[in-house]
Amino acid sequence: MSRSKSKGNQRKVVHSSVQQEASNRPVQPRVINAHPFMKVPVVLGEQTVQIDLDSIIKFPEPVLEIKKIRKNIKLVQCRLLLPTNKLFLKGFVRKNIQYATPLRGGKDHVSSTIHSLTVDVPFQVVTRIDLISEPDFRATPPTREFNYFQSSKLPSGFSSKEHLLSGDFTEHNQISEEIFNELPFCELISSKFIEYDEPLDRHFGVVENHSGFKITAPFEEGTFRTIEEKMVIELTFKVLQNQQVHLQDYSHNESSDDWESS
Repeated sequence: MSRSKSKGNQRKVVHSSVQQEASNRPVQPRVINAHPFMKVPVVLGEQTVQIDLDSIIKFPEPVLEIKKIRKNIKLVQCRLLLPTNKLFLKGFVRKNIQYATPLRGGKDHVSSTIHSLTVDVPFQVVTRIDLISEPDFRATPPTREFNYFQSSKLPSGFSSKEHLLSGDFTEHNQISEEIFNELPFCELISSKFIEYDEPLDRHFGVVENHSGFKITAPFEEGTFRTIEEKMVIELTFKVLQNQQVHLQDYSHNESSDDWESS
């Protein structure tokens, strides 16, 4: 009697093999310019700025306690104003707050559900950057005007041998320039948050559920809807600018000769 195999007993691996390692050989990179010029990001400065925040956060429902807070920095502007070396920073801290909201309770217990609130806490500061590299910055030169000399005849009443020697006032000639500088930009390295959150309207012994009705709970419990947040942010970042630099040639042979000669 033949047995029919169920789908669950069918093999999943159809074929398997051990692959052999293939050989390789190094290839010398093709060099076109021995001493090329390159346009690369140059670090103008790297600093940590301290940002102090004080904000009020309101919850949409009563809060028994805050369970967890997750924070992320979001920078929307990082603009270096040359040649003042002043850096304008603008952004916000994204906060996701997980909290417990009471449902029902008794004299010795409280039953809650976990909710979350996401808010953006904005900030805007200006700080001075200590430059470690010289920025490539050129101001637009002033516009220059010039005239052409001309000699023209004089009207009647003057000698025929005389001429009017002057410039042509009907012309407008000038030299003007536009210089386009590379705009410095920023890269975030790290952020550190130090915060203190304190309820402003907590009433001990008064517990409200998500509908705002008072429920029975242990005497030491209480709910609130508003907190005041004091936060210190330490933001570390780089300020860079694309610049044209000269790539020096430090070959192995040259370094060996220098080492032997020394």
